[in-house]
This record gives sequence, structure tokens and C-alpha cells, in this order.
Amino acid sequence: MGTINIKSMIRTIADWPHPPVRFRDVSSLLRHPEGFAAAMDMFVDRYKDEPIDFIAGLDARGFIPAGVLAYVLKKPMIMVRKKGKLPGETIHAEYQLEYGQSILEIHTDAAPRGANVLLMDDLIATGGTLCAAVQLFEKIGCHVRDVGAVVNLTELNGARRLEALGVRVFALCEFTESE
Repeated sequence: MGTINIKSMIRTIADWPHPPVRFRDVSSLLRHPEGFAAAMDMFVDRYKDEPIDFIAGLDARGFIPAGVLAYVLKKPMIMVRKKGKLPGETIHAEYQLEYGQSILEIHTDAAPRGANVLLMDDLIATGGTLCAAVQLFEKIGCHVRDVGAVVNLTELNGARRLEALGVRVFALCEFTESE
């Protein structure tokens, strides 16, 4: 089998959730077993030798790559959830989406102080969600070393916002608005 083109397996849905958003839907990649396996292998190759203590997945599509990586790399996984979804004591951060506002939470005891955390999500858009997650881990004394995502939407500058926080960014593919 030749090289798998991850980008070609991600469909674009026009005007979702509203015009003029061009939604990059990773569910089409998940339905392609060889493509999904190739994507996860690329993440494993990228992070297998990194000093990562915990892998955190963002609600909800980020849970998928985070879960696979946590399993393969034998690391604990943390769920970063939308407000009201976690039991127990939590902390939260408010953030702007490209089409709204939301709140993320993690448990106050999600990871010990000083832990290195890898954040995983399906895509990087404006970076609002991922920057909020970085803030949450900083509040409990952890260091977010890296963000991994399937897609980076380059023109929305989320990767730049994360890099400005000192976080390394790795995406399997990039899209521009015109694609």
C-alpha cells in the first residue's frame, strides 16, 4: 500500500453550523480504517519519545486520538470537558469559539503539579478551545508541551496563538479557507 493522504479523507461541509463556516469533518477519516490507522500511527511516531506524562483529549472529538495515544503510549488520559459534564471538583475557563462562546472544565486533581501534558483535538481553528485548555492545566501547575491535531485551519491563526503561549503545535494536515 502507498502513502495515505490524510487530507483527502477529510470532507468539507459548507455552511455548518451556519454560513459561511466551512466545517472540516474528521468523521469521514474515522470511517476509513486504513486512513484512521495511518493518522494514529503518525501521532504515535511524533510523540513516542517525548517526555509526556499525561494525554488530554478535548471534548469530544479530541477524545478519539487522545484515547488511542494513551493506550499505545501507555499514558494516563485526561478528559477536558464542556461545563457541567464532569463530576467532582473542577476548575473552568471561558473562551470564544469562531461562532460562539463556551466553558471548559477539568478536575482539580487531573494531574500533579509539574506534569507535562499533551493536548489532542480534531482540529485547530481560532485556538480558543485549546488556549483555554492550556490555561486550565497551568492553573493546576502543569505544563502543556504540545498540541496535536488532525487539521490546522491556517487562516484562523489558532496555531500561532498556541505558539505564542510557548506550546508546540503538530497537525497532520492544513486547510486554507479557499480549499
